[in-house]
Amino acid sequence: MRLDGRTALITGGSQGVGAAIATALAAAGSNIVLHGLAEDEHARQTQAACRSHGVRVDWIDGDLMVETSNAIADLTSKAIVANPAIDLLVNNAGAYTDKPFLEMDVDTYERTFRLNVAAGYFLTQFFAKRWIATKTAGRILFTGSINGLLAEPTHTAYDASKAAVSGLVRTLCVTLAPHGIRVNAMAPGLVRTPLTNQVLDHNRAALEWMKLHTPNGQVPDASVCGGAAVFLLSDFAEHIHGQTLYVDGGMNAWQQPDMPARLSAAMLEGL
Repeated sequence: MRLDGRTALITGGSQGVGAAIATALAAAGSNIVLHGLAEDEHARQTQAACRSHGVRVDWIDGDLMVETSNAIADLTSKAIVANPAIDLLVNNAGAYTDKPFLEMDVDTYERTFRLNVAAGYFLTQFFAKRWIATKTAGRILFTGSINGLLAEPTHTAYDASKAAVSGLVRTLCVTLAPHGIRVNAMAPGLVRTPLTNQVLDHNRAALEWMKLHTPNGQVPDASVCGGAAVFLLSDFAEHIHGQTLYVDGGMNAWQQPDMPARLSAAMLEGL
């Protein structure tokens, strides 16, 4: 699967899933426009990893959690200056900032939806207009989440925002497919990133709990997301529109994990 001659803009691409996607796209031959909040060490490492594949790499920064019209105007103007040939868009930027439902405030809720939903919506609108005008067969990938399908009681705004991404992908598919523009999503389960490692590296019980809830028993590095992104943006997926591909070790297929033997035995003793 090759993406030679393509140019991809990846939002939130400096670390974690975004960095894994950017590196995989670069390895497949795509030029990269990498976006993040600030050009920190993570961003520099990701740029170096992408450049190691011999492709052009540009960096742009910007905050997509601020007022949407200003954020989109700022990011798109920087992106087009960096590389006007962008024909792949990866709407990856997202964040979890939830509070318990009964303590949720309007500002936190709205900031979650500005970044996780509205930013991708209006970035897609901007590039779709350009591509339609130039008859470019653009391709768009959203980063969803297993949380868009399976809910958690402490993640109400985040879960709702990721469920909105799945719906958004479907409606943008039927809107843009007639123009030759493909829209899909890749939705990870739990993967290791600099953020999740803050818990997983120091809480063995949490790690074992997540492994228990994943059929293949793995909590892998974010690099597992890269191949799915390359596939969905490549010609191999030319007839795939409006889909969410779960990269979750089977988590979404499992109603609930089998009870560990030690708990099963304890329950039987209690009968």
